[in-house]
Amino acid sequence: MNDAGAAGPVLWNVDERGVAHVALNRPEVYNAYNGELIAALLKTYDALAGKALRAVVLTGKGKNFQAGADVNWLDAVRRSSPAENLRASRMTAEAVQRLNLLPVPTVALVQGACFGGGTGIVAACDIVIAADNAMFSIAEVRVGVAGTIIIPQLNDAIGLRQVRRYALTGERFDAAEARRIGLVHEVVPLAELAAAGERIVGHLLSNAPDAVAQTKIWALRSAWSDLDGAQFGALVEAHSNKRQSAEAAEGLGAFREKRPPSWAPNARR
Repeated sequence: MNDAGAAGPVLWNVDERGVAHVALNRPEVYNAYNGELIAALLKTYDALAGKALRAVVLTGKGKNFQAGADVNWLDAVRRSSPAENLRASRMTAEAVQRLNLLPVPTVALVQGACFGGGTGIVAACDIVIAADNAMFSIAEVRVGVAGTIIIPQLNDAIGLRQVRRYALTGERFDAAEARRIGLVHEVVPLAELAAAGERIVGHLLSNAPDAVAQTKIWALRSAWSDLDGAQFGALVEAHSNKRQSAEAAEGLGAFREKRPPSWAPNARR
């Protein structure tokens, strides 16, 4: 059933109904993304493009959905050449935007941690159901980087006003607050998360496939995330430049050393 094999950072299969199940598979690090996981996501999108799909269900293996970037990978990319750093940002941006633009409905099922890029992933999905233990944070600013490449999708999902709070504070918020601001559509007990996703898939399969696709296309044409090539390129460049800044070096170093960064009120002077 698993067309992608039994191992790897992204697992996927397509069932007899045309429903693709895609699972992030780095549970030992909260499904944090690195270059390997991003490349696997892009390869998965390529493979799914050749399938007769009706819907995509996205999950995270283990106790957490997706906890943003792998900090060790981020720091390695920061230390790499400008060209390699830019390539990493472009791949990351494409992974989110291609999910956003998939021509079939996408459903994210979220449990545990959903931080940083994880919030961009769920914002890029059409329907999001969260378990009652889910916790969220648009956390990039805490380590001196900027989540510029997920801002368009977040603006679509929760609106500029909420982005101006949560992307600037980096604070954590629970599933109830995520529902209040529109990041998720529904909150269910953890034990009922899979069943809730299946219920949504049932609704989607009851609808005419081309009508669904046209509805999604036209909805996105008036969205923040409907970017042309120049706008997309500018986001990628801003993202990569910030990662190689002195502030990012300090923030990532502080995180890895488990100390407050220099800008924090309780930093050692």
